[in-house]
Amino acid sequence: MVMDKKVTKQSPSDRINEILEIISRDRTRTNLLRKHEQRSIAWLVQRIPERITSDMLSGFGLFGSFIVFAGFMLAAYFDRMFLLLGPLGFMISWFGDSLDGRLAYYRNKPRRFYGFVLDITLDWTGIILIGSGFMVYSEGFWELLGYGFVVMYGWEMIIALMRYKITNQYSIDSGKFSPTEARILISLIIILEVLLPGSISYSALIAVLTLFAINVADTSKLLRTADTADKNEKKQ
Repeated sequence: MVMDKKVTKQSPSDRINEILEIISRDRTRTNLLRKHEQRSIAWLVQRIPERITSDMLSGFGLFGSFIVFAGFMLAAYFDRMFLLLGPLGFMISWFGDSLDGRLAYYRNKPRRFYGFVLDITLDWTGIILIGSGFMVYSEGFWELLGYGFVVMYGWEMIIALMRYKITNQYSIDSGKFSPTEARILISLIIILEVLLPGSISYSALIAVLTLFAINVADTSKLLRTADTADKNEKKQ
């Protein structure tokens, strides 16, 4: 008597959950949009052509930052409508920056230390491009906000690196806020500037002050974590 073998077919939901576990292996996300963002990434990594590598996606992400920079430059010298290149640039930046490392984990080809160095370097370069573009577009005192943005974002990156050193857990999020939310917020600020010329200066001031407050809070929290780690080390 021949017994029929039952073949269990994996549901799309189970497949997504499996991929989510793979691509989230080296970090914990806490940002507001993490659920939708991670599921989008899990869907996308399955559809990236094999010829596209993680390094290519990293370069694509930097290209997105360059588009934002170009938007500011063209708006400063030609027409304010060129600012609308900014949201497009941030979309491209998110695509490349969010998928490069996740694609490597999905394909089981992670280069943890190489990817870490490349990611930090390109992120910093992208921030400098965006801040520089804002400085060219703005006038007078408001130019300093571009510098302030670079400093505040750089401070946040340093906090992330120190947190990694102390806890051995790398996180790009600051509570509910992450680079994804930052891209969306800046895109909205840029669109508002197109509709209400001059508003970007005040929006940028609020954004820089908010980043300052977040950085102070994160630094204070990290100092407490570091103090606890020192005390635990002495007990061992």
